[in-house]
Formats: sequence, C-alpha cells, structure tokens
Amino acid sequence: MGEKRARRETIPLIRLHIVVEGQTEEGFVNEVLAPELGQFGIFADAHSITTRRDRLRVFRGGWDSYGKLANDVIFWMKQDQNTDAWFTTMVDLYGLPTDFPGHGECQKISEPRRKVECLQAHFARDIKNRMENDTVSQRFLPYIQLHEFEALLFADPSKFGSEFPDQDAAVADLTAIRRQYPNPEDIDEGQTTAPSKRILKSLPDYSKRVAGILVAKHIGLPTLRRECPHFGNWIDAIVKLASPAGMN
Repeated sequence: MGEKRARRETIPLIRLHIVVEGQTEEGFVNEVLAPELGQFGIFADAHSITTRRDRLRVFRGGWDSYGKLANDVIFWMKQDQNTDAWFTTMVDLYGLPTDFPGHGECQKISEPRRKVECLQAHFARDIKNRMENDTVSQRFLPYIQLHEFEALLFADPSKFGSEFPDQDAAVADLTAIRRQYPNPEDIDEGQTTAPSKRILKSLPDYSKRVAGILVAKHIGLPTLRRECPHFGNWIDAIVKLASPAGMN
C-alpha cells in the first residue's frame, strides 16, 4: 500500500486546456473526457471557439476561418504559461475551413488518417511560429477529429438504444453501417454519408448536443479509445503527460 501511495505522489498534475469546435465537444470534454482523465491526475477544461465579441458578450461555437481557432489557442497559451499547463484542440476534419494551414497540400492525400496527420503537423508548426515562447508551444498537442464527432458514436452503435429504446430498426441500421468499415473513423465525409448524416437518416430526432453526449457516455472512453485509432492515439498522448517519467 505504501508503494502505491508513493507512486501516485510522483505523478505530476497536469492541467489540459482544450479549444473545441462547439458546445457538443465542450460537453463531451466535460462529461466524458474530464472524469476519466482526472483519474490520471489530468484536469481538463474546454471552451468553444470564439466567433466574435462585443462589449457585453463573447460568442462561441462554430467557425468559418482558421484564424478564429488559432487566436483562441494563442490567447490561452499566453494566459497560462505555467509548466503544468498543456493545450490541445478538438475540431472536425469535416467542413474544415480552406484557409487551414497546409489545406491545399494535405487535401491531395487520399487516405484520411494520413491527411489529418498532415494537417495536424502544419497546425503545430503554425502555432509555434506565432508564439514567441517556444517552451509553451511545445506543450501544444493539435487534434483534428476524423471525420467529425459523430464518428465516435459508431464505436458501439448499440448504445443508441439507451437513448432511443423504441428504435430497434434504426439501431440495427447503424450497427450494419459500422460493420462495413474497419473502424468508425473510416466512415466518410460525404455530404449525405458523413457520420452525422447517417445517424439523422436513421434517427431524425437525434440531437447532437443532447443525445450525442449521452450516447458517448454510454459507450465509455475505454471503448472509444480501442475502436477509434486516431482518437485513441490522442488520448494515449495525453495520458502519457502524467506518467511518472514525465513526457516519455
């Protein structure tokens, strides 16, 4: 018991700031990610991308230009330069603004996972170039979701039944879609076949901000990490931040 207590005390506490695309992702961080990451000594918080400000209010959620995302990331980095603070993002590849760094180059890559890794690399370089403090920019872990938040829900479509108990046929349809792909993140970015479009076709009453988060909670982070490789790698990188060896 003493060894376990001593080992826990050597694990550094990490504060993880996440700039997310909208309210759904913010809810996902707060209700799904944060409780799980807290067990590793990682305290995650999130806010949606700032779209505009006036004298009285800050408007968040949704974005139509890369600058809005970059400005939020940079602002947060400048506000919190403590060594226990790390920064990341959660935005969709689907509908990514065309002024995103490396967009023209990376769009030529047909394999989605390689494409998103290309975009993340350009994103990291751009943030580093914008930051005067290289030490802080090294604590940035860019993440772009393949292809959108709803892909995660295909990690276990049976969990839709928990929120739509009278929709057995629809749940069966979503399960059949999942079986057509090696993993949920391979479900494409077509305007009518993206993950969210497929869900809405089967479940017209589906609400991203409500049912989406609840279904994700039913699925659970361990299953999401196992079934969604790109997402899983992101969580693995985050968890490693709090390992006794630091960033190894």
